[in-house]
Amino acid sequence: MNITTQILRGMDQQQLAQLIEEQSISPDLELLKAARSIRDDVYGRKVYFRGLIEISNYCKNNCYYCGIRRDNRQVSRYRLTKEQILHCCQVGHSLGFHTFVLQGGEDPWFTAKRVADVVSAIKKEFPDCAVTLSLGEKEEDEYRAYREAGADRYLLRHETATPAHYRHLHPAEMSIDHRKQCLWALKRLGFQVGAGVMVGSPGQTAKELAQDLLFLKELEPHMVGIGPFIPHKDTPFRDEPAGSIPQTILMLALTRILLPHVLLPATTALGTLDPMGREKGMDAGANVVMPNLSPTDVRQLYTLYDGKLSTGEEAAEGLKALTQRILAAGYQPDFSRGDYKA
Repeated sequence: MNITTQILRGMDQQQLAQLIEEQSISPDLELLKAARSIRDDVYGRKVYFRGLIEISNYCKNNCYYCGIRRDNRQVSRYRLTKEQILHCCQVGHSLGFHTFVLQGGEDPWFTAKRVADVVSAIKKEFPDCAVTLSLGEKEEDEYRAYREAGADRYLLRHETATPAHYRHLHPAEMSIDHRKQCLWALKRLGFQVGAGVMVGSPGQTAKELAQDLLFLKELEPHMVGIGPFIPHKDTPFRDEPAGSIPQTILMLALTRILLPHVLLPATTALGTLDPMGREKGMDAGANVVMPNLSPTDVRQLYTLYDGKLSTGEEAAEGLKALTQRILAAGYQPDFSRGDYKA
């Protein structure tokens, strides 16, 4: 490929969209090599491990793609207690984890006070660990309470930066403007902030993906979660095709080139669609994995999409196997906090 990283970083939406259209079937090997080289320059060959704890599958929202959407009556709902969450952290810490990711639907039961109480308890017991939250859209005061309690990072995937496409994926009461406001508020409050994209979602074109890249350049998040869309049988998008692995890999590589210092997960969704998806993600510049620390009896209930991997190497129990796979792929498993490198 003759496009240098400098040229790519200067592209506008039309130019990026054309590049995405040309590369989506089979990303150029030189582009992937460039992404790897940039990642290696900043982070080396380290792959950071985060312990994922799915604290609740209740959600007040009704997003058309999500398996735990409010109107899905087929879901057995649960929420973890403070004691259960702390136990998950204790198990994770004994395994070497130094980052815990508390993820959940937008569950009104988890008030700012309750979340802050859980965060402060984790930080008190594990002062050497980072706490990441992924609990959706909140008002700035609530985010501030999380931060004051000791939360270090916040993940809020924007899914799509294009207003019309956002409306296609979400009910009328939700807006991309509010989601972007949340991301900017999180940055103001000093969180390490994560945004992200669902690749291949219904109605998405290369133009939307190009706009996502431009928004990420503007936001300059510390983390970016990029995974393929996978349909869920109990949603309005049940019959839509899944996103493609090559296009997802391309978006990972482009994100790494445009944001050299970003922390970039090889997502569970990648591994769900392709047995080698995680390795392919790393070879496109990814450097984070998130094994599941949730209690085994609730993992199958947190189903954002069909077929989600939650046992085997995706789970903490499969840590040795996952570690061996990462080593075999030429990378170095790292269980430190793995903070963003400016």
